[in-house]
Amino acid sequence: MGSGSRQEPADSVVWFHSYLHGGTSSLISTLTTLVTFPLYKTVFRQQLHSTLVREAVSQLRREGPLKLYRGVAPPLLMRSLNGTLLFGLQDTLLQQLSLRDTSAVPRMALPAVAGLGAGVLEAVLFTPFERVQNVLQNSRNDASLPTLRSILHRLASKPPASGYYTAFLPVLVRNALGSSLYFGLKDPMCETLRACGCSPVASSFITGVLNSMVISLPLYPLSVLVANMQAQVDGGGGVRSSWKRLWAARQRRLVLLYRGGSLVIFRSCITWGITTAIYDQLKKRSRSSG
Repeated sequence: MGSGSRQEPADSVVWFHSYLHGGTSSLISTLTTLVTFPLYKTVFRQQLHSTLVREAVSQLRREGPLKLYRGVAPPLLMRSLNGTLLFGLQDTLLQQLSLRDTSAVPRMALPAVAGLGAGVLEAVLFTPFERVQNVLQNSRNDASLPTLRSILHRLASKPPASGYYTAFLPVLVRNALGSSLYFGLKDPMCETLRACGCSPVASSFITGVLNSMVISLPLYPLSVLVANMQAQVDGGGGVRSSWKRLWAARQRRLVLLYRGGSLVIFRSCITWGITTAIYDQLKKRSRSSG
C-alpha cells in the first residue's frame, strides 16, 4: 500500500504534464489554423460542391473578406482543446493499460490501443464543434442563420442525431482510426528517423508530417461525407443514404471524391508536424527536469 500511495502522485504529475504539453503544442499550432483557414474553407467548398479550386476561390471572393473567417472560432477552440485531451487521454489510457495484465495485446501495440480509446472520446466530445463549424462555413445558411447564437439555438432544438451529433458514426470511425494510427506509428517512426541521423526536432516534425499523410489519404472520404452531412441544418438522412447521394453526386469517380484532398493533406502536414515536434520537445524537457 505504501509504495502504491507514493506512485499515485507521480502518475498524476505525468498525466497532468501530458495534458499540459498536448494543450500547449496544439495552442501554438492553432496559429497555423488561423493562417491556413482560408485554405481550409476553400477545401470545404470543394468537399461540399465538388468545385475546382478557382471556382471555390471565386465564391469566397464574391462573399467578401468579412465572411472569409466566418466559422473560424469552432476550429480554433476545438484545436486547442483537442490536443489537450487527445494527448492527455492517450497517455492516461496507456498508463492504465501498462499497469494491467494485457497479455492478449502485444506491448508494442498498446499505444495504438490507447489512441483508439482517445479517438473515441474525442469524437464524443468534439462532434458538436465540428457540426457547428460546418454549418457556419456553408454560405447557404447565412440568410436563415446569420449568427452563431441562431445556429446553436436551432441545433439545440433538434434531437441529438439530427442536431449536434449529425454524422457521429463517420466521425467516430475517422477519429478512432486516425488516433490509433497516429500513436501506433509515432514512436517507431521517430526512432527510425533518429537512427538514420535526424535530429530529435526534425525526426518529430517529419514523423508528424508522414503520419498525417498516412492517415489523411485513406480517411479523406469520411471527412467529405461528414462535411456534406453536417453542412445542412435540416435533412441529410442516415449515413448510408448520405453516402449514396455523395457518391452519385461525384459521378461515382474516386478522383472527384478526393477533390481538394491535396490541400487538406498539405494543411494537415503543417499542423501535425508542428504539433508533434513541440509536444515531443516539451515532453523531453519535462522528463529531464523531473
